[in-house]
Amino acid sequence: MPGRPLLSLKGKLAFWLMAVAAAAAAGGVLAARLWDSGLLAWSLVMCAALLPVLWLAARLMRPVAQLLRALSATVASYREGDFSRSLAIDRDDELGDLMAAHNELAGALRSQRAHLVQRELLLDTVMQNSPVALLLVDAQERIAYANIAARHLLSEGRSLTGLHFGDALMRAPPALRGAVAGAGDSLFSTEIEGSEETFHLSQRAFILQGRTFRLYLLKRLTRELSRQEVATWKKLIRVLSHELNNSLGPLSSLAHSGAEIARRADQSTLPAVFAAIAERAEHLHQFVSGYATFARLPAPRPQPVAWDGFAADLARQQRFTLAAALPAVPGWFDRAQVEQALINLLKNAHEAGGKDTDVELLIRCLGTEQRIEVRDRGAGMSQAVLAQALLPFYSTKRSGTGLGLALAREIAEAHGGRIQLQNREGGGLCVTLDLPRQPD
Repeated sequence: MPGRPLLSLKGKLAFWLMAVAAAAAAGGVLAARLWDSGLLAWSLVMCAALLPVLWLAARLMRPVAQLLRALSATVASYREGDFSRSLAIDRDDELGDLMAAHNELAGALRSQRAHLVQRELLLDTVMQNSPVALLLVDAQERIAYANIAARHLLSEGRSLTGLHFGDALMRAPPALRGAVAGAGDSLFSTEIEGSEETFHLSQRAFILQGRTFRLYLLKRLTRELSRQEVATWKKLIRVLSHELNNSLGPLSSLAHSGAEIARRADQSTLPAVFAAIAERAEHLHQFVSGYATFARLPAPRPQPVAWDGFAADLARQQRFTLAAALPAVPGWFDRAQVEQALINLLKNAHEAGGKDTDVELLIRCLGTEQRIEVRDRGAGMSQAVLAQALLPFYSTKRSGTGLGLALAREIAEAHGGRIQLQNREGGGLCVTLDLPRQPD
C-alpha cells in the first residue's frame, strides 16, 4: 500500500530480490578474481544463489498458502451454514487487508442469517397459529409442511410431515376429498364434530428451489357466512317491509275510501278506486314474484340457440342496436334464463339516462366462450356502486328491488360463467356476460 511500502508484499519482495542480487553480484566479482575464467565463476555463483532464491520463494509464499487454506476452511463452513468462523489478523500488509475484508463479509453474512432466521421464526409462528389450514405437498405427493389447523383437521393434531397426501385424505371428510380432486378453488360443507361447517379450498402449484409443490389452503367460513346471512336477512326484511308498507298503506286508504263512497251510494267514483287498488296489488304481485324468481332459479339446461331468432325475440321486448353482425355459429345456453337476464340488463341500460338509440348489444363467440355485452351511454357508476352493484337487494333507484343485476349474476354463474361491469370511455356502462360454450 502507498502508506506502508516497506511492509507491503511488493516492498518485501523487492527488498529480498535486491539483497539476493547484491550478494550474487559480490560473489561473482570475488569468484572472478579467484579464478581466471569469468564464465565459470558466474556459473558457480548462479548455482550457489539458487538455494537462497528457493528459500526466499518458500518464505514469501508460506503466508499466502496458509491464508488460502484458512479461506478454504471458512468457505466450507459457510457452505454448511456455519458463519461463526473468522480469521485471526496477524499481518499488516495486503494479506492482512484481505483477512479483514473476509471477516467483514463473515459478519455481514452472520447478521443477514440472523435476520432471516428471525423472519422464518416469525413466519412459521404466524402460519402455525393461523386459523387457515395450510398444507404443502411436494411432487411425490408427500406432505412437506402442515400447520396446527391442518393437523387438527386431518389427523387429530398429530404430525403430517412426510405422510402421503392421499393417505392423509383417507381420514378426511368425503366433501374435502371431492374438493381436492376438483383441482381448483371450491366451496364445500361438511359435518365437523356434529355441526355443519363450510370451508373454502384454494390450491395453487408453484416452484420453490427447483422443486414443484402444491399449496392447499382451507379456510373455515361458517362464522363469516352466518354473519353475512344475518345481514342479508336483515336487509331483505327492510326492503320487504318498505315495499309492503308502501303498498298496504295506499290499499288500506283506498279500501276505506271505497267503503265511504259505497255508503254514500256514489257509484261514479268506485271504478277509479277499484282501479287504483288493482294497480297497487299488481305492483305488489310483481315485486313478490321477482323475489320468488330469484329464490327458485332452476339449474340451467343449455342447448344450441340460433342467434338470429334469439335477438329477434329479445328486440320485441327491449329496444337495442346490434353493435356488430351476429355470429354464424349457434350459442349454447339456457335460452329462457339468458333472455331474462338480458331483458333486465337492457331495461337498466334504457333507465341509465342516455339515449335509447345508444343502447347496444354485442355478441361474439370466441372458441369455447361466448360473450354478450350490453352497452349504454348513461351516467355510468361510481367505484362504490360498482363494488356493490351485483349484490342482491342493492339498488340506487328509488323504486328498485336490487334484483336485476343479481339475477343476471346468478344466471351467469349457474352456467359456469361470470358477469363484469365497467364504465365506458366517453360515458356509459358496459355489462359483459361471459358464458362457456360447447365446442363445435
